[in-house]
Amino acid sequence: MMHFDIAVIGAGIAGASIASAVAEHRSVLMLEAEAQPGYHATGRSAAFWTESYGGPGVQPLTTASREFLVSPPPEYAERGFLEPRGALHIGKTGQGSLADRLRAEFVATSLQFDRLDRAGILTHVAAMRPEWTVGLWEPECCDIDVAAMHGAYLRHAAKNGASLACNAMLTAARYSEGRWHLQSRSGSYSCDLLINAAGAWADAVAHICAIPSVGITPFRRTVLQIQTDPAPPADLPLVIGLDGSFYFKPESGGRIWLSPHDETPAEACDAAPEEIDVALAIDRFEQAVDWQIVRLEHKWAGLRSFAPDRLPVIGCDPANPQFFWAAGQGGFGIQTAPAAAQLAASLLIDGMSAPDGVDPSLYLPDRFR
Repeated sequence: MMHFDIAVIGAGIAGASIASAVAEHRSVLMLEAEAQPGYHATGRSAAFWTESYGGPGVQPLTTASREFLVSPPPEYAERGFLEPRGALHIGKTGQGSLADRLRAEFVATSLQFDRLDRAGILTHVAAMRPEWTVGLWEPECCDIDVAAMHGAYLRHAAKNGASLACNAMLTAARYSEGRWHLQSRSGSYSCDLLINAAGAWADAVAHICAIPSVGITPFRRTVLQIQTDPAPPADLPLVIGLDGSFYFKPESGGRIWLSPHDETPAEACDAAPEEIDVALAIDRFEQAVDWQIVRLEHKWAGLRSFAPDRLPVIGCDPANPQFFWAAGQGGFGIQTAPAAAQLAASLLIDGMSAPDGVDPSLYLPDRFR
């Protein structure tokens, strides 16, 4: 039985980034249930970075992640993972209170919005239908190269000695005499500390380990890839309904990624889109812009996992400090990964500090006990 200081359950963006952060200091094993890392939530991300996403409780992690994403250390990548995009939060006539509410949520932060009237909206999206007259412009929004970022974390972890076992779903775990004894579909292992970065399966992993759950709930999110006539302009921003009913953004080759912004409670599974959500996405898009959808090229669904208070869960479990939570990343796990990994490392490795502006106590699992 191979022994490691730390075993990380899950090699998506949460597990890979934490493994990368601690592998210089500890021996690390990543146990990935699928044939390849990032198959579920990480590989199905809508791939944008925007400080308002997730609310003011998540914003400190997003803001603290920017420096790494813009200019990663050379041992990770030769160039950054962000490209400027801009975000337009959009509402219909009479929805000005939604814009006011969004601005008020972030009034105590560094995040700034520019209020737009109908003329201002048209400077960003000339095809918006006439009833869309309320706008907020968030200039710092960027696209994220998720595949490059995830790959950089996996390579850096491996370079520092971390091992990765795929097709290695955790099937049994027992803590005795100061260490975890793990059974997986790839073999048996032991470790001193177990990190639960299993995404939608986080509560299931806790159950296997006889740790009380914290109430991580998976929700299905649907995304479509469409072609329109006319094709979207290259500088089309991320467009988000202020009422939470849709978002869309440009993708390579003149395509658009479109979502009805659905959050349907689901079992942890290989999620697939429901036809009703596909139809809702198309209808809401056609009500927003004066473009015709000429082809639905692809549709998929991913799982976003939330704790009851919709904040990440990062820290040692009070029932057993050798069980560490890195879960509940919702739909913001990609954009917060650098700061979340640094925060986790600061709680695990002596001498490492938490990210500037981040209060670790907000995310500790003992808030649910």
